[in-house]
Amino acid sequence: MRIWDYKQRIIFDTDIPASGMYFLTYEAIKDYITNNGIEPPSILGTIVAGGAAGIANWAVGMPPDVLKSRLQTAPEGTYPRGIRDVFKHLMKNEGPLALYKGITPVLLRAFPANAACFVGFELCKQFLDFLFPRSKKIEEREPNV
Repeated sequence: MRIWDYKQRIIFDTDIPASGMYFLTYEAIKDYITNNGIEPPSILGTIVAGGAAGIANWAVGMPPDVLKSRLQTAPEGTYPRGIRDVFKHLMKNEGPLALYKGITPVLLRAFPANAACFVGFELCKQFLDFLFPRSKKIEEREPNV
């Protein structure tokens, strides 16, 4: 049971900050290019926002992902204290840049993959709005503050 616990913790610690940065970046850029949601996002704007979100995700998520991969691929018993030992070993032997080893191909893939993901998301949203239009009462109602 202990192995499952540390694996869950590593995934949790890796994914939450990276996903937060992912959606924060997308929404911030989308808000900027649409005048805070007044205009619909253009395809080019969605591509830029989605691609940038993918890059931001990996900028935050790469270091914990490298540590997780090193821990998972090491022979049993190499790092008795888990991720802390991996981090100490990496810093001592390879330095801080080792946390970003392999980032170039990751970023080259991240931009187009996430741009396509958000273009699909925005197109689906538009299609659903076309199929099921919102009533004027809902759109005109003041938000609860």
